[in-house]
Amino acid sequence: MSIQELLGIELPIIQAPMAGVQGSELAIAVSEAGGLGSLPCGMLGIEAMRKELAAIKARTNRPFNVNFFCHTQPEPDAEQDAKWKAALSPYYREFGIDENNVATGAGRLPFGAEAADVLAEFEPAVVSFHYGLPEQDLLDRVRAWGAKILSTATTVEEARWLEAQGVDAIIAQGLEAGGHRGIFLSEDLNSQLGTFALVPQIVQAVNVPVIAAGGIADANGVAAAMTLGAAGVQAGTAYLLCPEANTSALQRAAIKSDAAAVTALTNVFSGRPARGIVNRIMRELGPISPAAPAFPLASAALAPLRAAAEQANCGEFSPLWAGQNVRGCTEIPAADLTRALAKGA
Repeated sequence: MSIQELLGIELPIIQAPMAGVQGSELAIAVSEAGGLGSLPCGMLGIEAMRKELAAIKARTNRPFNVNFFCHTQPEPDAEQDAKWKAALSPYYREFGIDENNVATGAGRLPFGAEAADVLAEFEPAVVSFHYGLPEQDLLDRVRAWGAKILSTATTVEEARWLEAQGVDAIIAQGLEAGGHRGIFLSEDLNSQLGTFALVPQIVQAVNVPVIAAGGIADANGVAAAMTLGAAGVQAGTAYLLCPEANTSALQRAAIKSDAAAVTALTNVFSGRPARGIVNRIMRELGPISPAAPAFPLASAALAPLRAAAEQANCGEFSPLWAGQNVRGCTEIPAADLTRALAKGA
C-alpha cells in the first residue's frame, strides 16, 4: 500500500510538525495542496489545541496530522537547576534579569488523557509521536476512531521497536533534520545516522512504510529518498519561510543569512538534542551542556533571557531551529512548495 493510500492523501509529502514556528495555517495549506499538513501540539495547552483543531476542521476536510511528544516527565532536580542557573547567571546580569524571580518547571507535557479527550472530539486521520509512543491505553483510544499512527525512529533498533508496537508507518529522521531529535532508546548521539544512510537500512529492517526526513528540501532530494525505498518524505525546514509559517522575523533573518550554513545539535534550549543555527549561547555553553536539566526542564530558566534578548532584536539566546539544508527555504506559499517537492516523487 502506498503512503497516499494509507494516509488518504494525494501527494507523498508530509509537512513536519514544528512547535513554536507554526500553527493551523500551515497545516491547512499543505493538506489543501494534497500533502499531509501537521499541527504540533507538544507546546499547546488544552484550549489552545482545541482552538487550532477547530480552525483546521473549519477550513479543510482533507486528512491532517496532529503531533505529540511522549517523553517521560523528569523529576525536578534542585541541584541540577542550581547548576543551570549558575551557568546562565552572567547572561541574567547582562540583561538585567533578577534570577531569584526566574521560574522552573516544564514547558512541554507528554501526550495524556486530556489531550486524547480533545482529539476524540475531532478524530484526526493521523496522529504522530516523538520520543517513542505513549502508553497502550492511550494508543488504543487513538486507534478507536481509525487514526493512523506514525512515530519517529533515528536508528534501526528504534524502527524495529516501533514496528513491534504496531505503528502504521515510521518516520526515519536523519541527522541532518532541524529541531528535536526523536531518539528514545538511547542517548548516544554517535548512533545517529544521516538520512540517506538511515533510510535504506530501516526500509530493509521493517515491513511498514518508511517516511524519509532530514535534509530534504527540493524535488531532487525527494527523488533520492524514494530511490532508496522511502514511501514518502517529511519536510520541515523548507517550509520555514512560507508566509503561512509563524517563524519569527529574527529566525527568518537568520535562515536567509550566512549563519544558516552552520547548524549543530544542542541541548541548551530544552535539555534534549535538537538542531539549530549556531548562535552565542550555543557557542558559549555548549552546544551540548552537562549543566542543562533534563528535557523539558531546561527551557524555563532560559525563557526570560530569550524574551529580553528578543525584545532587543537579538536572536543569540533563541532556538533558531533549522536543518542542515536551507536551500529549499523560499518565501513562496506552502501549497506551491508542497507541489514542487512532490515533483520528485
